[in-house]
Amino acid sequence: MSIQKINKCRFSPQGVSLIVGMAQLLQPESATTDPRILRSRRMLMDALARLLMKKEFEEISVQEIADEATLNRATFYLHYPDKNALLQAMTGVRFRDLIERRGITFTGCNGALRAIALGVCDYLVKTTGCPSQLARIPLEGSIIPAVADMFKEGLAHHEIAPGVDAALLATTAAWAVFGAARRWFQTPNRIPAEEMAVKIETMVSPVLFGASQ
Repeated sequence: MSIQKINKCRFSPQGVSLIVGMAQLLQPESATTDPRILRSRRMLMDALARLLMKKEFEEISVQEIADEATLNRATFYLHYPDKNALLQAMTGVRFRDLIERRGITFTGCNGALRAIALGVCDYLVKTTGCPSQLARIPLEGSIIPAVADMFKEGLAHHEIAPGVDAALLATTAAWAVFGAARRWFQTPNRIPAEEMAVKIETMVSPVLFGASQ
């Protein structure tokens, strides 16, 4: 079963059953986007990737990205408000590709959280250990927003307790996942990524879902 066909999951905190579509958060939002828009976005992402092979992200301008993509500056702004948004979009695509290549399937909400945690572990290994353009990407500013957006999409299907800021909750959980995964990556003789993903799931699940009614 592919990630796009994962069944909806059921989460029952405090005896209340919630039918949610958290698995949908692993599907790219651009799945049904106009092909012309997808093509332009892909050209911009590829252009940024090529430029990252030559210089640091902070040194790259929007105009350089547009020129490298053979598009004009106005076209860039039709798709992204700034280069940081493009970087986050590119990171999201790479992140989802990693999960897709893993062939991960799951049926529960925690399974979705575990898949995301495993994807972050994979991302750190492939990014930090790569001498190419990936090593030039500022990790915190790229992967954390991508993970937070996934969590926000998932939380939108939950009834959140009054007074809880869903965006803040998603960001907190994203930082927790990233921090644990980075600590794992920096540990000598680390355990397999799959085992670490289970540990992250156990630690972060109460944070992410504890605010659900």
